[in-house]
This record gives sequence, C-alpha cells and structure tokens, in this order.
Amino acid sequence: MQASTFAGASPRRDATVLLLVMAAALLAPAFLNRGLVFIAGMVWINAVFGLAFNLLFGLSGVLSFGQAMFFAAGAYATALLTQGSGLPFMLVLPLSGLVGAVLAAAVGVVSLRRSEGVYFAILTLAFAELLHLLIANTGALGRNDGLAGLTRPVLALGGWRIDLAAGDNFYYCIVGVCGLLIAFVRWLIGTSFGRALQAVKQDPERAEFLGIPVRRHRLAIFVLAGAVTATAGALVAPWAQIVTPELAHWSNSTNPILYTLLGGSAYFWGPVLGALVLSCVFYVTRTLVGLSDMVTGLLLLVVVVGLPGGILGLLARLTQRGDKR
Repeated sequence: MQASTFAGASPRRDATVLLLVMAAALLAPAFLNRGLVFIAGMVWINAVFGLAFNLLFGLSGVLSFGQAMFFAAGAYATALLTQGSGLPFMLVLPLSGLVGAVLAAAVGVVSLRRSEGVYFAILTLAFAELLHLLIANTGALGRNDGLAGLTRPVLALGGWRIDLAAGDNFYYCIVGVCGLLIAFVRWLIGTSFGRALQAVKQDPERAEFLGIPVRRHRLAIFVLAGAVTATAGALVAPWAQIVTPELAHWSNSTNPILYTLLGGSAYFWGPVLGALVLSCVFYVTRTLVGLSDMVTGLLLLVVVVGLPGGILGLLARLTQRGDKR
C-alpha cells in the first residue's frame, strides 16, 4: 500500500471518517477544559496545514520547505482585514486564501521555471525567509512583536449574527471550516487533475509524453496548496489573537513535513494523525524546557529509519500480516 493507496482510497469511507471525527470534535468542549479546547482547535488547523503540504509531496512529488510563508500570509491578511475594516469574516477567509494563492503563484512561476527537486525546495525556503524578514522589519505589521490583541469577529449568516468571541463558538467555526477544507482536499485528489498529478509524481517524462503539461500542473497544485495553507493560517489569527513573524520562520515550515512523515505521506489521513500525535507530544512535554524538541527529533529519526511509511504504514503492514495468518 504505497502511493496508489493515497490516490485510490474510498471517497465514501473518507467522508464517513471525516463526519465521525467532526462529530467527536464538536462534542469535545463538553469534556475538555479551555486549554485543551484551544489545543484541539490548533490540531484541526495543523491537520489542514499538513494535508496541504501533502498535496505537494505525497500527491505530486513536489517538495517545498517554505509552506510557512503561505500560513503566515493568511494569518496576517486576516489580522489586518478583521481589525476595523468592517468586512464580514466569511469574506475575509477566502480573501486570505486568495492572498496565499497569489503569493504561491508568484513564487511558483519563478521557482518552478528555474529549478526542481531539492533546488526548488531550497528556493521556497529562501522566499519564506525573505517574507519572514519583511514582516519582522515592517512597522505596519508590528515588526518582531507582531500584531497582538486581535479580536474574534462576528459571524453573519443571513439574519443570524453569531459572536465568535462568546464561549466555544470560534472553536466550532474552526471545526466547520477545516472540515470543508479537508473535504475539498479529498475531492481534489479524486479528480482527473489529481490522478494526472499522481502520474507526474511517478514519471514526469512519461507524463509529459502522454500530453500532461507537467510544469503547469505543478504550478496549479502549488497555488492550490498555498491557498489552502493560507486559509488554515487565517484561522490562527482570531484563535490565538496574536500573529508574529515566527509564523513565517523556517521552523514552522518543518511542522507539516513532520506531520506528514510521522503519519505517513502515502495515506490521506497521515498528516492528520501526525498533527494529532505531535500535538499530544508537545502537550505532555510542555513544562520540560527543550524536551519537546528532543522528543520530536527522536520521533522523526525513528520514522525515517524504522518506519518509512509512518504510523499508518506500520498499521497497514501489521494488518496484512494478521490477514495472512
């Protein structure tokens, strides 16, 4: 069960899993304290962050080390648009995604035309660090201090007005928006475009010979991944109520890579599981200075050396052995 599993998993089964997970998440505030509810919201956001990265890495074979720039772009765009602009939040979200898409198009046109493979990954890292430095030195963006004291918006749906600052309303909003983004990513994988990207990953030269415009498809998925990542980042600004240049730092670009490798890049739910496991690790080791980074490094070492298919790859192998017995 390798790349074909990622592309050929049952859409109906994945839809059922998503609905069950969303239902459990909506019940979570009744059993968790406020701190754990905040972490649960971040798990959803990080899961989308990881899935967007895996659209590039797992589906199309494009490795990017700069996904944090789109995450930060979405977060800062939302912070600026929601503070005093009067724009409804349901308009701010797609606008923030559009900011990520435009940024990804600009970076992709330059990077994909000039390089591929590791060279492309290094170029995306360079662009991300440029954005990080730009944010840290721009007064309107708060420089190194970022933008703090952000208020959670009011959600207007027809005649209904929902104050997202009240209770757990914004958490429910995160679950709903992230659920839609996950459904979109799953739908995209099953389209003819997604299948063409799978062919591009397996053999770019043969795909080009068969009439698939490889560079154009890679640029398109890079733009779509940037838009999804920026939309996930847009949820961080009101949720954490602060945005800082660290969102664009290279270390934040490693997070979706860790989620994907830990859960299993060949599986649709791999980045989601990886985000959940790493969040649990960070929570358990939160009071031990430096230990969380060490544990994360050890986990990555174990996955790369002993579990190349990630946690889901291990579970699949164990299941196959059980069936043979």
